[in-house]
Amino acid sequence: MREISAKHPAFIPLKKPPKTLYALGDERLLETKMISIVGTRRPMRYTKEATQQLSYAFSQIGYTVVSGAAMGVDAIAHLGALPNTIAVMANSLDICYPKINQTLITQIYQEGLAISEYSENTKATKYSFVIRNRLVVALGEVLVITEADENSGTMRSAEIAKALGKEIYVLPHRLGESRGTQKLLEEGSAKLITDIDHFVSQFGTPVTKEDDFSTFFKQIPSLDEALAKFGDTLYEYELEGRVEIKNLKVYLC
Repeated sequence: MREISAKHPAFIPLKKPPKTLYALGDERLLETKMISIVGTRRPMRYTKEATQQLSYAFSQIGYTVVSGAAMGVDAIAHLGALPNTIAVMANSLDICYPKINQTLITQIYQEGLAISEYSENTKATKYSFVIRNRLVVALGEVLVITEADENSGTMRSAEIAKALGKEIYVLPHRLGESRGTQKLLEEGSAKLITDIDHFVSQFGTPVTKEDDFSTFFKQIPSLDEALAKFGDTLYEYELEGRVEIKNLKVYLC
């Protein structure tokens, strides 16, 4: 954990910009284009798949996905975008919280970037999560909320985005689901993502090459890692004979 400059351009509009920042990982990610993706800690399967597709698609056009390292949508957004992801923590970086995300957070430390306003031995509190959210929202060009309850911390992030003049995008949900994002649509505070590929294409085009596909699978990723990157498309690759799934590992053919 090292102290870095807190004077990032994205923080200038904040009423209370961070005075100090600590980091673990690749600080160069703070110089890239960024998008914020947040949501509920208990997403539906549909939300999980869509969040993964969104975060992976943004990573493929050179964007860095910013989220809060919480369980649920945050974790899926980070995993889908790795190594192009920034986790903003509500505690000091020497504390791994939540424990359920320990493997993911460690991976972010090693491959992506984690930042925090808190010095060593500072545990997360209800207030620090709210404070953390303003940095998550500030760093992204826009805010994407993939699912949220009406009275949730995620809705506080929406309020921050509106105060900063940032556009908010949400996924379509059925009646009675994700009441928070439904409310944002009803108020006219958010725009609807009707097609993930079309939505992401408005921000840029893929910058990776086919060689990256080979590089990823030459590392023999676990089935979970491959699904996080490619979703159900992984099974299409298997049917096409491009990869082989064996003993919960995925091999390049």
